[in-house]
Amino acid sequence: MNTSSAHLALLALLLAVVALFCALVGAAAGLLARIDGATYPAALLRGGLAFAGSATLSLALLTFVNTAL
Repeated sequence: MNTSSAHLALLALLLAVVALFCALVGAAAGLLARIDGATYPAALLRGGLAFAGSATLSLALLTFVNTAL
């Protein structure tokens, strides 16, 4: 496994991008749920579920790319 400092820096940068992407997806899902008429707790739950789903898929893809390289 290649553990050079450039490889680790790229991995850390990709993790930060994934976290930002997932936060935006969760916020957008919560906002759309609230606009649709959901209560605040229901909108927060939908946003959290969207965050968790996008985090799972993004980290699975990142793991696949990391092992392929």
